[in-house]
Amino acid sequence: MEGGARTIQAVGLGWDLHRLQVGRPLVLCNVTIPFEKGLLGHSDADVALHAVIDALLGAAGMGDIGEKFPPSEAKWKGADSGRLLRMVLADVTRAGWQVVNVDVTIVTEWPKLGPYKAQMRQRLAELLDVGGERVNIKAKTGEGVDAVGRGEAIAAQAIVGLG
Repeated sequence: MEGGARTIQAVGLGWDLHRLQVGRPLVLCNVTIPFEKGLLGHSDADVALHAVIDALLGAAGMGDIGEKFPPSEAKWKGADSGRLLRMVLADVTRAGWQVVNVDVTIVTEWPKLGPYKAQMRQRLAELLDVGGERVNIKAKTGEGVDAVGRGEAIAAQAIVGLG
C-alpha cells in the first residue's frame, strides 16, 4: 500500500438509491456520465458518493448523511456531493481517523459504467486524499428486477475501512 499499511480499526457501510429522470445530469463518483437521464435528488444525487459519505460517517460513529445534510435545508439544494464528501472527510480526519480503503458497488441497468470506472476510481481517490490502490469501483446490473433492473433508478453501496 502507498504510504505503508494501516490496520483497519472501524468499518462503515453505506447505501443509497435515487430515481432516474430525464433532464438531469448523471453524476457518479463526482464524474458526469453521458446519459439521457440523471438522478433525482435534493443535491446532485450522486448515489455513489452518498453511499461513501454514509459509510465514512458510520465507521466514525457520526450518524448519517440525512442528519449531516438534511434535505429540508435549502442550502443543500443542488449541492455538489464531492464537496459534501470533503466536508465529512474533514470531520472524520479531525476525529483522528484515516481512510484505509473504500469499495463501492454501483447497480444500474443503464448506462454501462465499464468505460468510466477508472475515472470514477481516480476521482474518488482524489476526493479522499488516498492512493488509487485504496479505492475500488464495481458496476453491476439489476438483472431486470425491481426499479434498478427496470432502469428507473440507480443504487450504490460502499464499505469504508478507517484506521
